[in-house]
Amino acid sequence: MLISTGFGLRSNPVLQRELMVNLRTNRAFILLAVYQILLAAVTLIAWPSDERLDLTQNPPSARRLVDLFFLGQYVIASLIAPSFAAGAISGEKERQTYEMLLASPLRPGAIVLGKLVAALTHLGLLIVASLPIIVLFLPLGGVSVYEVAAAYLGLFVSVILFGSIGIFCSSYFSRTSNSLVVSYLVILPLVIGGVLLWQTLAFDGLLRLKVVVFVVPAFAIASVILMSAATAGRMLYPPDVGSEGKDVIDLDQEAAEAVGLVIQPDQFPDRLFAPPRRDTLMEDGANPVYDKEIHGEIFSQGTLMLRLVIQISIMLAIPLMGALLFWQTQLSPWFSVYVIVFNMLVGPVFLAGTMTNERERQTLDLLLTTTLSPWKIFWGKFVVGFRVAFVLTSFLVWPMLLGVALNPDFYSNWILVAGLFAVPIMVSVVNAVVAITASLYQSRTVMSLMTTYVTLLVLYVVPPGLSVLGKTLRLSESAMQWINAFGVTSPFRALFSLPMNSAILRVDETEASFAGQPWLVLGYFLCSLVIVAIAAGMISVRLKRLGTYSE
Repeated sequence: MLISTGFGLRSNPVLQRELMVNLRTNRAFILLAVYQILLAAVTLIAWPSDERLDLTQNPPSARRLVDLFFLGQYVIASLIAPSFAAGAISGEKERQTYEMLLASPLRPGAIVLGKLVAALTHLGLLIVASLPIIVLFLPLGGVSVYEVAAAYLGLFVSVILFGSIGIFCSSYFSRTSNSLVVSYLVILPLVIGGVLLWQTLAFDGLLRLKVVVFVVPAFAIASVILMSAATAGRMLYPPDVGSEGKDVIDLDQEAAEAVGLVIQPDQFPDRLFAPPRRDTLMEDGANPVYDKEIHGEIFSQGTLMLRLVIQISIMLAIPLMGALLFWQTQLSPWFSVYVIVFNMLVGPVFLAGTMTNERERQTLDLLLTTTLSPWKIFWGKFVVGFRVAFVLTSFLVWPMLLGVALNPDFYSNWILVAGLFAVPIMVSVVNAVVAITASLYQSRTVMSLMTTYVTLLVLYVVPPGLSVLGKTLRLSESAMQWINAFGVTSPFRALFSLPMNSAILRVDETEASFAGQPWLVLGYFLCSLVIVAIAAGMISVRLKRLGTYSE
């Protein structure tokens, strides 16, 4: 009788405990308030200023506004859902409560169901809270009640799918950071496909309604059932019980049992990011922190995350190379956007936990009592993390280099080519510095990683988002000038401000080429240097305090 309890949502102790912990925190109320304030601000700005409204018309601006509203929520859900779900099971391993949970009379299916519902309840409340806002847009026309209902159905189904992906990945990793980055990489093509599908069917409301109501839920429900069953089966016969997530995996044995890509540390290019473990004495004068991190610490939990990251990224890069660098060359900056997004997701994982891992293992005090200075400890960890992240990102640069070299259209536009490579390199540096700064000032790896992601989203994504919103709402020129000035922090704005000639645009030579915005590109690089300088100052202050503490 005890074993059967827990399947009902009302009697599921995992769900009740998770809801009490998550929904009673100050963060939950603050997030809900901020979300509502932002939606209300957009509504106030977008509301027509005319004294009289002709409700018999269906203005296209109203439809664009509603589409932007739902697409914004869809992207936000794809960002938030993994952050709530990716630590559902891996968090238990990190807190050393995983085995206690498995020893309870709850069935694995009840545990998975409770974790999934609890992780998505907060996000569901945010979506429901936006319903009164969207109702205010209905009198403006351009969209029917049925389309709004279908959009909310697709949004809820997508949230459940994203949460299931997060929990599925969480069951395979002992660190939440690894689970989070793999979840984002799996969700990324789904988000891109969903946005393209919604935009493509914008002019056929009936077809879009049918796809969202019938096709999307069928695909999502089938995927959720399969992933939940796989997660429950893994918890029924857990392969990692007894280790508490602390064991060091034998890389040779893992390579022998691996499916798909295999990491070979003794061969190029694998040794660039995963060199073999040292079997000789360390050289005199070498940095022991660097040597320990690069040869043992980075991949002590195995290379599963690394292998998945490489395979997923390359599978996406190959079709993107053909489409953007050969077929539609005017869209070539989008390939660099893909490289930047990859580095944003993967790079911080190897740097945001450099110092917080020491705090979580309670080894930071011991490390500071050695003869190594805090700066030497910092540089050893920073170089290792940046090296791994940069090499992984360079795997995606090779297809871009190949496409540029084989396509003659790029030969006459060297400024565009230089920008396509220079902007991702600068992004890699900024991401690494921001991530390790967050690691110095946070006490937990998950919080450090989320702080890094939020900072990068504000710097990179918010400026182009404001620009799109401003154009949709038809803001004044003075407001758009301020928004464009704020765009110097975003590499995406810099990429699309690079000049393009007639060969790239695939137009006749007599037609005008795109001159670009050189001031915005230059401003981005200068702004990035300022961000690095500010982060370096924060790092210096923190390391001085650590040095004083160690003395």
